[in-house]
Amino acid sequence: MTNEEKFADAFREEAIELLSNMEEVILLLENDSENEDLINRLFRIMHTIKGSGAMFGFQELANFAHHLETTLDLVRNKDLSLTAEFIDLLLQSKDQIQGMVYAEGSGADSTRMEDILIRLKAMEDHMKPQNSTDSPPATPTTDPSPPFPPSSSRSAPPPRSVYRLRIKLNPKVMATGMEPLCLLSELQSLGECTISTQTDQLPPLEKLDPELCYFYWDVMISTLSSFEELQNVFLFIEDESEISITPLTNESINESIEGEGNHKRIGEILVERGDITQEDIEHVLAKQKRVGEMIVDAGLVDQSKVQSALAEQDMFKKLKKIQSTADVQNNTIRVSTEKLDRLINLVGEMVITQAQLSQTSTRYKDQDLLTPIENVERLTNELRDCALNIRMLPIETTFDKFRRLVRDLSAGLGKNIDLVTEGGETELDKTVIERIHDPLVHLIRNSIDHGIELPKSRLEEGKPSKGTIHLMAGQAGGEVIITIQDDGAGLDREKIRAKGIERNLISESDNVTDSQIFDLIFQPGFSTASKVTDVSGRGVGMDVVKREITKLRGSVGIESTKGKGTKISIHLPLTLAIIEGLLIGVDSMRYIIPLTLVRECMELTSQDIANACGRHIIRVREETVPYIRLREIFAISGKDRRPAIEHVVIVRIEDKQIGLVTDSIIGNHQAVIKSLGKVYEHTEGISGATILGDGTIALILDARQLKECSLHPAEERNAG
Repeated sequence: MTNEEKFADAFREEAIELLSNMEEVILLLENDSENEDLINRLFRIMHTIKGSGAMFGFQELANFAHHLETTLDLVRNKDLSLTAEFIDLLLQSKDQIQGMVYAEGSGADSTRMEDILIRLKAMEDHMKPQNSTDSPPATPTTDPSPPFPPSSSRSAPPPRSVYRLRIKLNPKVMATGMEPLCLLSELQSLGECTISTQTDQLPPLEKLDPELCYFYWDVMISTLSSFEELQNVFLFIEDESEISITPLTNESINESIEGEGNHKRIGEILVERGDITQEDIEHVLAKQKRVGEMIVDAGLVDQSKVQSALAEQDMFKKLKKIQSTADVQNNTIRVSTEKLDRLINLVGEMVITQAQLSQTSTRYKDQDLLTPIENVERLTNELRDCALNIRMLPIETTFDKFRRLVRDLSAGLGKNIDLVTEGGETELDKTVIERIHDPLVHLIRNSIDHGIELPKSRLEEGKPSKGTIHLMAGQAGGEVIITIQDDGAGLDREKIRAKGIERNLISESDNVTDSQIFDLIFQPGFSTASKVTDVSGRGVGMDVVKREITKLRGSVGIESTKGKGTKISIHLPLTLAIIEGLLIGVDSMRYIIPLTLVRECMELTSQDIANACGRHIIRVREETVPYIRLREIFAISGKDRRPAIEHVVIVRIEDKQIGLVTDSIIGNHQAVIKSLGKVYEHTEGISGATILGDGTIALILDARQLKECSLHPAEERNAG
């Protein structure tokens, strides 16, 4: 792959992230069109896309983005309003740019692009009569928006952040077509900026290569922009260059501007930057000259670095009595998914090896081995938690993608629907987030099409004309629960029951619960829709939703009240890599039960069996709990070898408790989950396997599937 291709791929990756942010901002502006922060954020996104597109050869994309940037500048200056039509046009523009990113800047629906540009021009032309030539022009000012406005009794100045930057570009940066002055110009557009050019790396004239960049820059900037927005300026060069962005905290600024004459000294600034040591400062101070002069005279730094430090000192003076809200941000790096998966696999193997070590030390009972093996166990646990946390991402990014879906689909169906999200900060494994996206899309589409009624119908039923879909996420133990709830028409229990009888899924005489009735809609081809639409109605999809969630070792349940709405709850594991489990034994077989499901363990005696009169039930603190025998479920021979006192592991699945009867309970175990392969991947009651410390295999139980065995009357077994 050539350098040009690498840079183009980097641009595509970052552009898609910027476009996702762009869509989020546009949808927020739809409900808050006067929000200046959002407008400025949208403008900066477009500015970054335009500049980066031009830099990496996406010229047509850059030209299109330039037109959008010009129009957004009119919005920034309050010469143009963000109407509903404009919002639609911005969303179409975002889709157009996304197509151009993948089409390498050309051939991406040029007809739509021309239509968008014509409509943008029409908006600008329509705006012009408002600026009547009969009115005297406003007196121009050299600084219409001063970076440090005077204090006012009417409103406080907006909080600003102060950053110190050192920009050392790859000497070959200009060979890629990147112009360093463009970066510096973009920084200047973000706030008051002081730039000091450093030349100490410039070689003698006879050794100078005119195609290389020998300069680097120190920058002080006072800005309303965030740390991430400053980082975005260097999106496409950060891997090849040394970019240091240091937020200066409120405490640092306050100490420097507390009183006239108490500003941070030049020597302190140079020490902080790493340009000089404290010992050098103390040595020079003994000469009792001005610090800047002494440092230069001593030949420790050149005059340009002292001038840069003076610029920083001057910046603090300007910030007197103005509070900064800068927060220290952690630097981040990008890591490919393949490398991350490799790390998780290696950690998994280490967990297995650590279990083998622990078992070996227990067998030999060597005291000299205990301490180092305990340390290895502790470090392995910390490494496991650290590696798994790297894969954890907030689900908010997935939730935000659905705002556009709800907006466009509801408008197409003539409905007025608001999407309310909650718990977006809840973290899930990256793989789980990626695989849950499509099932969530289908469930939300169903809520829009089947759940929420038309505005007229809602008003007739005494509801607000605007429907609401709540999308919520939260963590409970080792699970994440995602809920999709609407205030629509709800499910028609009798209609679903009749359809189930018609398809021989249940019989007329079956006494089924609401939960069992609603679960019928997850059957393949099941639909009660009277007509097929572009959105749904063919009975395809809900079975796929359940199958995908089951593959993630999750479950889905439905609650609904006719006329009130429907609530769908999805329970998912936090991660698919390593789990804490309870290791149990049945004869010579070993099984793992996910610890997040386990509530307690009890003994099952012959007296308990006799008291149940042949039924598979046990009393747990005044509650009757059904149980199943794993020995019978998995057809393990040797019924006569069943111990006199068995053990029951009580697990809770959603709102139900069941017991799993086993011969013995061995203890807690970290299970590195291994897939069973295609031959056994659909085995009921088993979700995977793990390797124990002695090298044997333990199967990981799918308690949710096993629950169905305990609740189905036809599969009840005698105690024997």
